[in-house]
Amino acid sequence: MNITPRELLANMFTAAVNAAQPEHCIPRFLPEPPKGRTLVIGAGKASAAMAQALERHWPGELTGLVVTRYGYAVPCERIEIVEAAHPVPDAAGREAAGRMLDFVRGLTADDLVICLISGGGSALLPLPGAGITLEDKQVINRALLKSGATISEMNCVRRHLSGIKGGRLAAACHPARVVNLLISDVPGDNPIDIASGPTVADPTTCADALEIVRRYGIELPGGARNLLESGAGETVKPGDDRLARVTTHLIATPQLALKAAAKVAALEGVTPVLLGDSIEGEARDVGKVMAGIALQTSNHRQPVPPPCVLLSGGETTVTVRGNGRGGRNVEFLLSLALALNGEPGVHAVAGDTDGVDGLEEIAGAFVTPDTLARAWAQGIRPRDSLDNNDGHGFFEALGDSLITGPTLTNVNDFRAVLIT
Repeated sequence: MNITPRELLANMFTAAVNAAQPEHCIPRFLPEPPKGRTLVIGAGKASAAMAQALERHWPGELTGLVVTRYGYAVPCERIEIVEAAHPVPDAAGREAAGRMLDFVRGLTADDLVICLISGGGSALLPLPGAGITLEDKQVINRALLKSGATISEMNCVRRHLSGIKGGRLAAACHPARVVNLLISDVPGDNPIDIASGPTVADPTTCADALEIVRRYGIELPGGARNLLESGAGETVKPGDDRLARVTTHLIATPQLALKAAAKVAALEGVTPVLLGDSIEGEARDVGKVMAGIALQTSNHRQPVPPPCVLLSGGETTVTVRGNGRGGRNVEFLLSLALALNGEPGVHAVAGDTDGVDGLEEIAGAFVTPDTLARAWAQGIRPRDSLDNNDGHGFFEALGDSLITGPTLTNVNDFRAVLIT
């Protein structure tokens, strides 16, 4: 290697993010202009950047409405960009969701709707179902985020408590043609889980949502429970005629980001090992597993000899028990560092490709062989920090936080463990 381990890890993270930039992904998936009108709708952390790229490359007239996270707006001339809260929804998102449904009503078969969906759209389109308030949605969302439920489980519940998700937005566009352009931030790249699938059919049921709520002991407000138990919250199912003219394209995925990072590593003479783009589980458990693979590589040169880098993506979960400043990536890294126990020659980075890990404007952090030693020297007990879910506090004190600002895209978490 001609650069330091941290520089290589940072370069790989940057390459992963750049591979999913809308400007690179949007143009080749654009449909032919229609006979009628072209409307653009969308939601997610990348949706404003997607709208900007679409405007630059669209040959005809269009109008649109897109909602993104606060701080993620970019200038557009013909598409209105609205900002709202994430990960806990707010009134701005509720209003935008209602306006979006109204915006697509009354279309004809000659019209085209281009839907720009990326991660974060679940919180950014919080239109409550019948009998549910925004406050109910906020309470449920916070409970889901702390429960340890997978993103697929959380989104199943969200779809069935929504007035716009689970295919409802696409159904409102009928009989217009709908073209979905999706940037995936979920393990497995299932469209129903990207922003809770507002424009795709949903095979899950209210009964599935109730089982998830029971499994994680989540207390539902009365209106929400009634919506699920009565079946009134049922979503739009596969085979529904209103979705017959919907086409869906995955324009950027976690796998694409991992391959871009692998190319950077290879150019530095480091062998990339792609372990998977859809790894789930408790963040601290995934950290232990990754440490075990790294130790096997460092001590026994398996599965490949160093220098090499273990690359993975996906979305881990954190069951919150403490009151620290945490996120799933820093939780993973703190657990990894403890399990590595100062193993020489092992460095790591993990971060959310949208630039926000948990509730902090911090993407993630770096781990070095002396991470634990530097913490102890400052009087910080790493195990206590992990028990308190205080990953951000831990790495910030060491000067090892990864801060990118808004990246304007989102293909889930990126993890790289470098063995030199």
